[in-house]
Amino acid sequence: MKAEIIAVGTEILLGDILNTNAQYISKQLALLGIGVYYQTVVGDNENRLLNAFKLAFERADIVITTGGLGPTADDITKETGGKYFGLEMVENDDAVKNVSDYFKGREMPESNKKQGLVPKGSAVFYNHNGTAPGCMIEKDGKTLIMLPGPPYETSPMFEEYVIPFLKKKSNITIISKVLHLSGIGESAAAEKIADIMDKSENPTVAPYAKPAEMFFRVSARGKNEKDAENIMRPVIDEIYNRLGEYIYGEDECTLEEAVVKRLESKNLTIASAESCTGGLVAGRIINYPGASKVFVDGVVSYSNESKIKRLGVSEQTLEKYGAVSEQTAKEMADGIVKVLGADVGISTTGVAGPDGGTDEKPVGLVYIAVSVKGDTTVKKLNLKGSRNKIRDRVVTEVLTLLLNKLQ
Repeated sequence: MKAEIIAVGTEILLGDILNTNAQYISKQLALLGIGVYYQTVVGDNENRLLNAFKLAFERADIVITTGGLGPTADDITKETGGKYFGLEMVENDDAVKNVSDYFKGREMPESNKKQGLVPKGSAVFYNHNGTAPGCMIEKDGKTLIMLPGPPYETSPMFEEYVIPFLKKKSNITIISKVLHLSGIGESAAAEKIADIMDKSENPTVAPYAKPAEMFFRVSARGKNEKDAENIMRPVIDEIYNRLGEYIYGEDECTLEEAVVKRLESKNLTIASAESCTGGLVAGRIINYPGASKVFVDGVVSYSNESKIKRLGVSEQTLEKYGAVSEQTAKEMADGIVKVLGADVGISTTGVAGPDGGTDEKPVGLVYIAVSVKGDTTVKKLNLKGSRNKIRDRVVTEVLTLLLNKLQ
C-alpha cells in the first residue's frame, strides 16, 4: 500500500505553524509497512484542495489529511473531501455527540454545530481532546482519512482509530532500531560498515548526521514484529562489533541520558565549570529527569576574576596562557571538583565569536576538559559556524569526551 499526507492550512504555508503531524504520521506509516512518497501542504482553498486530492489519489491508495476540521468558514476539509467523492454532508449522531460532549455544562457556540456534519457514509473518529471529530471515507478502492490539525488531537486519534484500521490492510510489519553514536563522524562511521550498507536490502541500514553526533537507522520487514526483529538482530550485532565503542544508546536515548546513566552506574557525581558555553552544559545534563542523582552544581565562570575566585584558577596561568588555553581548561575542571566536592568535573573555555578572535586564538578555538577523580583529560577543538552553533557543538563534544572517559 501507498499513502500520501496532505496538511491543510494557510498558516502552515505561511510558516506560522510547524508541520509536526507529517513527521509523526510518516513514522507511524513506516512501522506499518506503508510507503509514503509524497507530502503536500495546501491552503484553505476548495479548488486547490480538490486538486491536491486528485493528484494524491492518482499516486496513492490512502490519503491522510490533517487540519481544516474546525468550526470556522475556512475549515473546509470534510466538505471538500465529500465533494471529491460526490457525497453530501449529513448530520452524524456520533459527530454531534463528540462536539456536544466537549461543551457539556457550557453553552456551545452556533459555529461549532457544523462539526457535527460529515460526508454521508463516513466512519467517525471520536476526538477526546477537542471539538473536531475525525472521519474516514472508503470508496472505489480509495480511502480518505481526515484528522484534526492540533498535534495533541491528531496523535491520539491516529493511534486509537487509524493504526488498527491500517494494520488490517497491511500484511507486513516494519520495525526500526536507531543506534546513536558520538565521537566519530558520519563518513568515518559509514566506512567501517560500508559493506553492510552496500548489501543491505532487508534489513536496510542508513546513516544520518547531526552536530557532533550521528546515528544509524536499521529497518527490517517481516511477517510480524518478532520475524522482523530476528531479521534485524544479526546486522545490529555486527554494527556493535565494529562501532560499539562509539554507540551510546538506542532509539529515544539522548546523549545526556547516556551520561547520567553511566555516572549513576559508577556511583559518581558531577559538576560543571563553563565559560564560553554559559551554562549550556549544565542545562543539557539536567534535561534528563534523573540528573539530580548525579549532578551537584554548575558554575558559569565567564570573567578571569570569576575563574580565580570561584574555581581557583591561578592568576599566573591566566597571565601566561590566557583564559582560552589547555592549562586554564584543566584548572577549571580540577577546580570545580575541589570547590564542590564532586567526583567528576567538566569545563569549557573558548572563543565563540563572532568577535574576539585573534590570529593566535581564532573564533572557534575551544578547550574542553574532563576530570575524573584527579585524572584530567583536555581536548582542543577548532570549530566553525555561528556563535550558537559553536556553543552547541562544544556541549556535545564535552559530553562525548566524558562518556569516553567513563568507559
